[in-house]
Amino acid sequence: MFLSLPNLLTLSRIVVIPVLVALFYVDGAAARWLACALFTAACITDYFDGYLARIWRQDTDFGRFLDPIADKLLVGSALFMLVAMDHISGLTVLPALVILCREILVSGLREFLAGIKLRVPVSRLAKWKTTIQMVAIGFLIVGDAGPPPLPIMLIGEVGLWLAAGLTLVTGYDYLVVGLRHITDDRTAERGATDRAERVRPAG
Repeated sequence: MFLSLPNLLTLSRIVVIPVLVALFYVDGAAARWLACALFTAACITDYFDGYLARIWRQDTDFGRFLDPIADKLLVGSALFMLVAMDHISGLTVLPALVILCREILVSGLREFLAGIKLRVPVSRLAKWKTTIQMVAIGFLIVGDAGPPPLPIMLIGEVGLWLAAGLTLVTGYDYLVVGLRHITDDRTAERGATDRAERVRPAG
């Protein structure tokens, strides 16, 4: 099951990252379009790995562990290079920062929730956030290499701001769930301690 097709698709998103990063250092429109094509193909695998795992009943612990990591590495690498190569600058850096901070927050919360054997399903809003985010990054990768009549950079920047807004909403939802369970656990621990104190024999 380790080398199942869904897991290989997930791994492909990690494998493509060095090539994607390298293309940012290549001048010319062809490199921009090739980088966008690779990024888009990697994003498409994010849908098919989960879909195939479900219909073929190949859902594994390794796949569940690797899938969010591959997503975050891909998005984080793309956003980092967009900022580093000055494809986005000024205030547009803020939504990129919000997206990265949210990914770190959600990763920590998921690790905690996994420790108490709780899985939080991905909401429809979170799926929309991911889709808009991927499309926006694709436009930003192409940037000025796109067809002159189309405001490629503007579309990408607006999409990134929209994705950042949805990121705040979905990140808050994850935070509420995590804090609720942290509070419940502490309340249960205090209750257990109080009961132990009451039944402890004197002397």
